[in-house]
Amino acid sequence: MSDANVSYVTEEMHEAKGVWGPSHTSYPITATDIRRWAMATYYPEKPPRVYWDIEYAKSSKYGGIIAPPDFNPFAWSLERPATVARGLSGAKPDGKPLTGMNGGQTDTYGVPMRPGDVISARSRLVDWEEREGRLGHTMYVRTEIEWRNQRDELVKTRMSIAIRY
Repeated sequence: MSDANVSYVTEEMHEAKGVWGPSHTSYPITATDIRRWAMATYYPEKPPRVYWDIEYAKSSKYGGIIAPPDFNPFAWSLERPATVARGLSGAKPDGKPLTGMNGGQTDTYGVPMRPGDVISARSRLVDWEEREGRLGHTMYVRTEIEWRNQRDELVKTRMSIAIRY
């Protein structure tokens, strides 16, 4: 049953749309962090040498060790900031909690991360769409997360979709 008057969009969402939130910063990346990540993600195969062999990496086009594109410098953070879009309500207009699920994400990579890099991340609410679906009234929320290194070079952009119903 469709109700054209139902909306999960809050005033805070309108205010937050397109506005970058506060950034948070990783610990400095170490060669050991990169090597362990590569070993874990390529297991049981040996990872590419550019991720762990210093001498080989020096002779590569990168001139040194780089991290795999999916490396996460925030994986070992003691505190994890909330990544839910600011202003996104956790409740339906009737007070019942919204259910949520991941609608997918797309990563675009810039410069590779290297030992010594410190990565800053920030996010913003891009937009949303509401419509009726098999699960009832559903909202699709797109957010963007941006990672930059200490030289302000773009490392990664992630576009995510959260589904709330």
